[in-house]
Amino acid sequence: MMIHVNAKPHVFGFDPVSTALVIIDMQRDFLEPGGFGAALGNDVSPLQAIVPNVENLLALARAKNMLVVHTRESHLPDLSDCPHTKRIHGKPGLCIGDPGPMGRILVRDEPGNQIIPQLAPMAGEWVIDKPGKGMFYATELADKLASRDITHLVFAGVTTEVCVQTSMREANDRGYACLLIENATESYFPSFKQATLDMVVAQGGIVGCTAPLVALQASIYEEENNKVSEHD
Repeated sequence: MMIHVNAKPHVFGFDPVSTALVIIDMQRDFLEPGGFGAALGNDVSPLQAIVPNVENLLALARAKNMLVVHTRESHLPDLSDCPHTKRIHGKPGLCIGDPGPMGRILVRDEPGNQIIPQLAPMAGEWVIDKPGKGMFYATELADKLASRDITHLVFAGVTTEVCVQTSMREANDRGYACLLIENATESYFPSFKQATLDMVVAQGGIVGCTAPLVALQASIYEEENNKVSEHD
């Protein structure tokens, strides 16, 4: 059954069967004090503040038996999938692959590269290790989504203007209808987040739609109440 969300710039309709929740890069190194993000001088508290909303969103998706996709920005231990221009970006001693506060920075299987415990993937949920900002670049995600006949994507995660936006734009180019949950995504820079939300919905939703979590919750509850009424 279709669910209709009161979103910007228009109603976002989706069927849970053909929709996936995509949670972008909710990793320890980006969210926790003492991690890579904090070591670069960023205040991680805004990112931590969205964790309860992402938890609630994840619970909704699980309750509706939606496909759940978690992504991690990560690289092979030998950094063979990390371009030189990306490898040298950052402060001296705090570049990708360097020893960081939580192990080697953005390297697979290191402690800091793991998804925070509150959002730990469950059995059957997908974990996509992506070497780029976008979730489709150098991954098998496109083929995997096609194999499940997924047509719609609901997005959450960090950071709004980098990996979330890049992934949404990649998805839009591939024909997916996209919804970004406004208070389940965040940036180290508030103005960057707002600018990204504005860009997503500009020109009639050139990249996709946005909505607060409460709008999605209300639409799901309405759909469930309609089901109950139909059976009375």
